[in-house]
Amino acid sequence: MNRPTTTLPGDPPGGRRAVAVWSIGVAVYFVAVIFRTSLGVAGLDAADRFHVNASALSTFSILQLLVYAGMQIPVGLLVDRLGTKKVLCLGAVLFTAGQLGFAFSPSYGTALASRALLGCGDAMTFISVLRLGTRWFPARRGPFVAQLAGLVGMAGNLVSTLVLARLLHGLGWTPAFAGSALAGVVVLVLTLLFLKDHPEGHEPEPFPHQGAAYVRRQIAEAWREPGTRLGMWVHFTTQFPAMVFLLLWGLPFLVQAQGLSRATAGELLTLVVLSNMVIGLVFGQVVARHHAARLPLALGTVAATAVMWALTLAWPGAHAPMALLVVLCVVLGACGPASMLGFDFARPANPPERQGTASGITNMGGFIASMTTLFAIGVLLDATGDDYSVAFCAVFVLQALGLTQILRLRGRAARRERERLVASRVETVHVPAA
Repeated sequence: MNRPTTTLPGDPPGGRRAVAVWSIGVAVYFVAVIFRTSLGVAGLDAADRFHVNASALSTFSILQLLVYAGMQIPVGLLVDRLGTKKVLCLGAVLFTAGQLGFAFSPSYGTALASRALLGCGDAMTFISVLRLGTRWFPARRGPFVAQLAGLVGMAGNLVSTLVLARLLHGLGWTPAFAGSALAGVVVLVLTLLFLKDHPEGHEPEPFPHQGAAYVRRQIAEAWREPGTRLGMWVHFTTQFPAMVFLLLWGLPFLVQAQGLSRATAGELLTLVVLSNMVIGLVFGQVVARHHAARLPLALGTVAATAVMWALTLAWPGAHAPMALLVVLCVVLGACGPASMLGFDFARPANPPERQGTASGITNMGGFIASMTTLFAIGVLLDATGDDYSVAFCAVFVLQALGLTQILRLRGRAARRERERLVASRVETVHVPAA
């Protein structure tokens, strides 16, 4: 009697070698996240250093995310065409140069240019790591590997919150940012020496690249899949509340609106990161075992986030109680893992040669939402005299938009995924029973 296995033809074997190679790619992403989120602990210092208001301060993060979001599809195409190693090396060079430039920037304009350069390099990391995971690990491990990559990224956020913040206040602006840039040099050397795009015997099939026609076809075919679009909107709706909080506005909100000390506010930001790491492991294991849990987890995160922000902003006293702020930060920790579920919708909807492009489209979602919310909060703070209760209501508008699109696309994406699953079973390897 023949029994079908869960291994697909050509599925990578995984193992220790896969973990070692993948870890190098994740280390690049880890450093990129440290650099990306470094402004989150330096927002008030940056405002003093460059003599800017809330709107101008938010422009740092907006520009960085604008570049990041705009680069996602080009980076996806580059990964599909050039492979992971070349793109990761280029990314490491760019984000390290951006961090160094930010350290020595004498003016607001040069600091903006440095953050844009950093955003460009940062944009090349996560999609490359996702592609590396699909090339080195079996498909059934995909959700867990992706969540684990996100968890390591949040560890980079933790380094920003705990280590870089102390360096900044202990050593000063230039030594802290310039010193951190050395990490970029280290991961660049590791990538050049040890990273490989795929294991031996698992080279991707040759795929013709024909200039602009190839680009248009890759984008069009990826976008045509409902799973890609659903993944983008899941990422859009779930990621941005925590991203906005950690990247820029969390520390000012907790200090200026809630009356906390910087130390206490830093501890709450750390709680968001720790919650993210724990919930990421849980989500990864749940989705790996129960694929149907993807959408309930995503929608549950959106609902919980909206409820906690509503309670916090509508609290009748001058400041929300510490217990409520703690629960808010724990719930915000679910936003990152929930956004990773977007890739679990896009991945099965696209063949291997289109994974980079589809991941790029998906990854655009959360960063477009984050960029929009960062800008809206900055403008509303200036317009209302720093009324955070009004400014953070922008969160609900973006959540409503994303939720509408998720509900609209979920049926079509589910039907298309079932069709692909039936087709893949025809090609399943049959191994004779012992």
